[in-house]
Amino acid sequence: MLNKQQNSLRKELSLFHVFAIATGTTLSAGFFLLPGLAANFVGPAVPLAYLIAVVPLVPAMFSIIELATAMPRAGGVYYFLDRTLGPMIGTVGGLGTWAALVLKVSFALIGMGAYIKLFFPALNIVPVAVTIALILGLLSLFGSRKSGKLQVVLVSVLLFLLLIFIGDGIPKLNYSHFEDFFASGWSSIFAASGLVYISYVGLTKIASLSEEVKNPERNLPLGIFLALGTSILIYVLGTIVMVGLIPLDQFRGDLTPVATAGKYMLGEIGIILFSVAAIVAFISVANGGTLSASRYPLALSRDHLLPRVFLKMSRWDTPLFAILVTIGTIVTILLLLDPMGIAKLASAFQLMVFAFICLAVIIIRESKIEAYDPGYKSPLYPWMQILGMILPFVLIFEMGLMPLLFSFGLIGVGVFWYWTYGRKKVVRTGAIYHLFERMGRLRYDGLDTELRGILKEKGLREADPFDEIVARSLVIDLENKEAFEEIVTRSARWFSKFVDKSAEEIEKQFLEGTRMGATPVTHGIALPHIRLKQIQQAEMVIVRGRDGVHIKFKNPLTGYEEDEQDVNAVFFLVSPQDDPTKHLRILAQIAGRVEEDTFVGEWSNAKDEQEIKEALLHEDRLLSVTIQKHSPSELLMNHALKDVRFPEGCLVAILRRQGKTIIPKGNTVIKEGDRLTIIGEPKGMAELKQIYE
Repeated sequence: MLNKQQNSLRKELSLFHVFAIATGTTLSAGFFLLPGLAANFVGPAVPLAYLIAVVPLVPAMFSIIELATAMPRAGGVYYFLDRTLGPMIGTVGGLGTWAALVLKVSFALIGMGAYIKLFFPALNIVPVAVTIALILGLLSLFGSRKSGKLQVVLVSVLLFLLLIFIGDGIPKLNYSHFEDFFASGWSSIFAASGLVYISYVGLTKIASLSEEVKNPERNLPLGIFLALGTSILIYVLGTIVMVGLIPLDQFRGDLTPVATAGKYMLGEIGIILFSVAAIVAFISVANGGTLSASRYPLALSRDHLLPRVFLKMSRWDTPLFAILVTIGTIVTILLLLDPMGIAKLASAFQLMVFAFICLAVIIIRESKIEAYDPGYKSPLYPWMQILGMILPFVLIFEMGLMPLLFSFGLIGVGVFWYWTYGRKKVVRTGAIYHLFERMGRLRYDGLDTELRGILKEKGLREADPFDEIVARSLVIDLENKEAFEEIVTRSARWFSKFVDKSAEEIEKQFLEGTRMGATPVTHGIALPHIRLKQIQQAEMVIVRGRDGVHIKFKNPLTGYEEDEQDVNAVFFLVSPQDDPTKHLRILAQIAGRVEEDTFVGEWSNAKDEQEIKEALLHEDRLLSVTIQKHSPSELLMNHALKDVRFPEGCLVAILRRQGKTIIPKGNTVIKEGDRLTIIGEPKGMAELKQIYE
């Protein structure tokens, strides 16, 4: 974890947190308020309207997941639009989405009023809503994990109560209520689908918290897909229960349809039970929305599009002023405005943003930036994205003139702010300029650099064979100072064994990359790297220069002027041509390791080839065991490796015996005094360390 000064957010959200936040921000007004309003349009066909409504969201959802797994950063939609379509569109998307989220949180807090008034008709809901908003803001200050835990509790309670609602309601359905199912006509069904579409948009809000998600490449897609499946089941089955229990004349326009259905199901107890479920749902969406909304000012401030005060972090590593301003705005709306009316208008802006997001995926894919490395890729590209750009505008026009004008108003505010405040402070452009560069116009290299930094932060994927590459690498340990050109010759000779290419050709490519500025030289290390078509798997040469290796190179930080430096570590990497992102992830892993505090000491003090390799591997993926009598390792003595059971995914990569390195094979017998280097996944390594350490 980075420190506070670097404005880092802790990765505290697990898969269940992702599921809970995505589900909690979805199951609120869409389930507890809108079905009765939709019945005004379509009568008993409400479940079908909910099923159709999810279709326009699918392209945007796939696109957001792809971008979030490639660029897990606070601000979600803002960050994606900024880095693809440029900072002006990013500003529009960031400020507009923040405003829309704030309005929807206010709407959710006020939406509780319809259910609370069932029990307290004279109660003024505004003070209650303000109090809840302040409590949720306080929780947000203590970190996403605290809010995430609350969300888990809220969603668990909500799903339990909805399970009772559906499970007890379906056996009691009056099937005569479903007669004339299509009487309203398809035009009305599509109009109702446009109305209830907003029920699903909460699924995508988790993207703004992607920087705080553990293992985002797995947990973001899986969490959102689980939330989508859960939401569709609840919306469709839940509205079937409402239609089947409530007489149509009473269902039309009912603002508390879940409580009404509960009365037909369980009497007065049903009203109480499912009103509690509604209140839990509204608090849940307010909590998830507050958490998501507060990350937008932080992201905009990081990029100089808002004052730097929004970078201020609390003692719990949460964005202090971003949370305070978000909560302050929510409270102001609750006290002065009618959020129920305005929040519906904000949904139109969300649709427009979703269209931009689909365009963003097309732009960044066609820009061919090698460091763009999503853990999940949207299917049916680009037709999925083209559909996602068309459908939102169809729905916006169906919603009428006012939502369209409101959306253009938010766009106008964003453009005005960018031109009056942000334009002079930002020199960044988006991926769209990489696309222009392919057509011969313009390019912004900062985005490629930023994406490479994200690669380093995300780390390796489970299938990336970094440990194995290190284990089978050639180690050159130099006693005396040498020139870079000399070790290039020795390394190229070794690499030529793996490809149908001469050592001279490989040497030329390495030297050319160094002269062109393609070889990173920093922190006393150099990373020469090339990709070749003929090589089957990545290979590496590790060079330690005790007295230094003198290298002349073009320095991109000084305008590619020639520079020279003595380095004490050189890592030559050759990878297959057809997998550039894996090549970059391996480079990023090396760069991340050498920046760690423990690396220099372990590298300098390594006594042999085995310890040099171990210095490059992370401790949680590595175990070194010396076979000795009267120790736990004695159990391995005189056994062939093939007969030793290690945890799944763990293997002996290096065996050192009497000062010599032996390539271990299945029939290699372990002897007293042998030193084994075992590599594997952290979980398996933890088991081995409990035994042998």
